[in-house]
Amino acid sequence: MQNNEHRELFKTIGRTLAQRREARGLTQEQVSERLEIGTEAVSRMERGLTMPTVQRLAELAEIYDCGIDELLIASSTRTSDQAELIAQVLKTLPEGDRAMVVEVVQKIAERLKERL
Repeated sequence: MQNNEHRELFKTIGRTLAQRREARGLTQEQVSERLEIGTEAVSRMERGLTMPTVQRLAELAEIYDCGIDELLIASSTRTSDQAELIAQVLKTLPEGDRAMVVEVVQKIAERLKERL
């Protein structure tokens, strides 16, 4: 991977971490206290300036009540990972809503293909 690709990956993972933290209703300060690190360190991870270690990802996954894989899949640009993320989202919806989401995604994809 080139430096630019690394930076984009770091930023994507950082956005995922921030979204998970916010979804749990936590502040950066609360996360930093649980990790026993400074608030600035949490901020740097969320801004994509630093990449958390595997150990740190495990700690964050525990705080955010998810698996490490969920943190990484949500950050991935691989089609299979994105499909898995969508599948996880769909599992949380009633059958009728799932059908509606699939239909909307199909229509958006068709429209985007036409623009190519």
